[in-house]
Amino acid sequence: MPRSPAPIGNLPFVTEIEIGRGKRGRRAYTFDDIAIVPSRRTRDPEEVSTHWQIDAYRFDLPIVAAPMDSVMSPATAVAMGNLGGLGVLDLEGLWTRYEDPAPLLAEIAGLEPAVATRRMQELYAEEIKPELIVERIRQIRDGGVTVAAALTPQRTQEFWKTVVDAGVDLFVIRGTTVSAEHVSGRAEPLNLKRFIYELDVPVIVGGCATYTAALHLMRTGAAGVLVGFGGGATHTTRDTLGIHAPMASAVADVAAARRDYMDESGGRYVHVIADGGMGRSGEMVKAIACGADAVMLGAALARASDAPGRGFHWGPEAHHPSVPRGTRAQVGTVGTLEEILYGPGRVADGTTNLIGALRRSMATTGYSDLKEFQRVEVVVSPYQPS
Repeated sequence: MPRSPAPIGNLPFVTEIEIGRGKRGRRAYTFDDIAIVPSRRTRDPEEVSTHWQIDAYRFDLPIVAAPMDSVMSPATAVAMGNLGGLGVLDLEGLWTRYEDPAPLLAEIAGLEPAVATRRMQELYAEEIKPELIVERIRQIRDGGVTVAAALTPQRTQEFWKTVVDAGVDLFVIRGTTVSAEHVSGRAEPLNLKRFIYELDVPVIVGGCATYTAALHLMRTGAAGVLVGFGGGATHTTRDTLGIHAPMASAVADVAAARRDYMDESGGRYVHVIADGGMGRSGEMVKAIACGADAVMLGAALARASDAPGRGFHWGPEAHHPSVPRGTRAQVGTVGTLEEILYGPGRVADGTTNLIGALRRSMATTGYSDLKEFQRVEVVVSPYQPS
């Protein structure tokens, strides 16, 4: 039964639901639970702007390709940049463990489901080689695009200097969840605030899924915060750890933290990047409507015929050496990377022409740019597929 509204941090009063006599919880929503409402004004889709800028780097598209081996290689990172987005290379993936990972990527795509996790654990047990980090960053830089690369918090202290010296433009620290207050009795944890302050390049850090966690990450000096936890197509985090963050509520909460941090810091703007739970264009559009400045896509781009995963998609959780909490998912292919981003669409399921869908939604609701579109009206309207 509902309980009287109660405050959460600096957020407005919300209603808690009684789960049992000893536990109450706040109702949270996924992107499937909400819908965008048309307004009184419409625009021409060709007259809306989808530009996005973080620090000194401006992009035609508010789309960041996730640092996952099934999505990004040096070549696809360059292609993504040339198409107007941002590709992020996983510096703990096969590309920094092997000179030529192409045969291994083909092998992973051909594995039987029963042996996929075990074999991937074996392949990813190979040591990361600093010289390959340097080489992969050089390959992307030679392509003439913005260079972005990712490490987990656990590996950042070990390899950050190699990454920065190699000439990365944007440094991404990405994990299932990243805390500004990690506690460890075995090793000195990464001090994000000191690390980001001393670094000469802008840092994007996450994931996080709550107002408080996001506010703490913003106070570290990060240029952007990734929002998400266990919501991607390859995650089984809800099944293995019991942890899940419905993305519509998570993005809206972190957007509120961004607003309050602007007041606290005297106007410093931290970009909110939704990460997970967006396999189709409608979910991407609703992420921006909830307050995201950009989206980080994995499965949506893994469906490209030129993606390294060859129709399969997996993340680092799928080959964790002791607690795998992800799978190698078969997502198929629907077109080239360019067709997925710009069309033309050949199917009506939201897997191609993502930018065309975003433009049309913005035009239908009368908004001319992404910041305006964050103010669009949404309603709770759970989707019931026929």
